Amino acid sequence: MTAPLKSIEGEGDVARTMRDIGNRARQAVRTLALAPTATKDAALAAMAKTIIARADDILAANAEDVADAKAQGATAAFLDRLALDRKRIEAMAAGSDVVRALADPVGAVTESWTRPNGMTIERVRVPLGVVGVIYESRPNVTADAGALCLKAGNAVILRGGSESFRSARAIQAALAASLAEVGLPEAAIQLVPTRDRAAVGLMLAGLDGAIDVIVPRGGKGLVGRVQSEARVPVFAHLEGVCHVYVDKAADPAMAKRIVLNAKMRRTGVCGAAETLLIDRAAAAQLKPLVTMLIDAGCEVRGDEAVQAADARVKRASEDDWSTEYLDAIITAKVVDGVDAAIAHIERYGSHHTDAIVTADATAAEKFLNEVDSAIVLHNASTQFADGGEFGFGAEIGIATGRMHARGPVGVEQLTSFKYRVRGSGQIRP
Repeated sequence: MTAPLKSIEGEGDVARTMRDIGNRARQAVRTLALAPTATKDAALAAMAKTIIARADDILAANAEDVADAKAQGATAAFLDRLALDRKRIEAMAAGSDVVRALADPVGAVTESWTRPNGMTIERVRVPLGVVGVIYESRPNVTADAGALCLKAGNAVILRGGSESFRSARAIQAALAASLAEVGLPEAAIQLVPTRDRAAVGLMLAGLDGAIDVIVPRGGKGLVGRVQSEARVPVFAHLEGVCHVYVDKAADPAMAKRIVLNAKMRRTGVCGAAETLLIDRAAAAQLKPLVTMLIDAGCEVRGDEAVQAADARVKRASEDDWSTEYLDAIITAKVVDGVDAAIAHIERYGSHHTDAIVTADATAAEKFLNEVDSAIVLHNASTQFADGGEFGFGAEIGIATGRMHARGPVGVEQLTSFKYRVRGSGQIRP
């Protein structure tokens, strides 16, 4: 079992604790930035083993969190994000192993050239520094963020949601023990030891310059607050209003598989499809797709054409088209071809993840080129919007901004760069 919850009394105590966490993270990052790849990889291997070895402790802590959430009336989608089982714990450990197998980005020279005066210049990857991660119900973020930040030479300060406090603490304890095992500072992966919301505000202010970037993982309320209040750079997406467009040239069987998976595999993830668009020229596919979703337990809200296909379809409101449900609800609309689908996505989408199902290569390329989203797919489910599925081992989040990082944020995106210039006595005239 996990130790009793600690509390920090008073705003002053929270501020002092957070400053101490920030200072220790800054000290740790100096060590991590110079740590050999072999040492970081040894820590990641130890993390995978320790997470499995402490599975009972982690599950016991999670059971308490889930029980509290149920008592407070949490939704099924929320509980799905919060709950851990053996399979999910094994997935956390496997993610650490995959991150370990990735190439170390730190020190990689991405470009080099020689100037006419003989100076050589090279651009080399360096850690970002201290990463602050503020997240809500998903306790697995603790392990994912810890592994990714370590591989990229960053220290990380984790502020999990109050509803997953015990789970996150049990996971972080396993990670810290693994760091100590290989001689790296435990302060490289720290968890904020309080549920006090004042800690979030202090992180957003940057902890007196200790934090270099903030990554929020959670609902629209959390991400919106972070984006509006943060005084340091933010990697984030506000919401995932993801679309699947079924083109007139779509294979019917493929369309059904992709649509069902995109919506119903896990309804509470940011890559879950929230809107189905169907080409008017593919009218024969409309009823089978809508019936399939409803029979699978998904509520469908549609336009007149979709309502005509199945009497169980509810009328979609204007707000529905831009809503991220994170639940077994989807909007559906008939559109006049790929251009109309692209226009709808541009108007109502969130630039997260959108997919086209078609055998028409021209239509597919048009969609892939013109849809301005972080992730655009052809003949694949939107639920592949995940760093692990991209081969990143895990992700610290998905970013929809256009600066520095976009899409799944993995080890490479958790680095910056500097220029190394070598001369032989040159001076500027």
